[in-house]
Amino acid sequence: MIIQKATIHDLESLTELFDLYRIFYEQESDREGAREFLKARLVNDESVVFLTVDGSAPVGFVQLYPSFSSVSMKRSWVLNDLYVKKQFRGKGAGEKLIQRAIEFARERGAKGIMLETGKENQNAQRLYEKIGFERESNYFYYYSL
Repeated sequence: MIIQKATIHDLESLTELFDLYRIFYEQESDREGAREFLKARLVNDESVVFLTVDGSAPVGFVQLYPSFSSVSMKRSWVLNDLYVKKQFRGKGAGEKLIQRAIEFARERGAKGIMLETGKENQNAQRLYEKIGFERESNYFYYYSL
């Protein structure tokens, strides 16, 4: 398996994975919507996506969005999406994708990477903690719209 920074040329492979990712989170399949969403992120340089492939088969991806910390005056990254096809889980692809994301953030002098996951997603929690992520206990996060 190799990991590469995704470009617009990877759009079809990413679309397949992104649609599966959304289905995992109980959304209706919408390949065209997924394609357009990803295309906009890539064309407008609004996210960084790393893709892992096995031969020519897309295996998984991680997507990072930029954010900033006013206090530290540094960029940080939000690890918003991580997905590995079911048949490739447990083989290290997810861990390698996250490690590549961390490496990318370090190379750019980022303050850090933040992520969130569902309380019920214990597999993901174990993976994040294994890699060194710590559960936040000093802050409350609020959401509104």
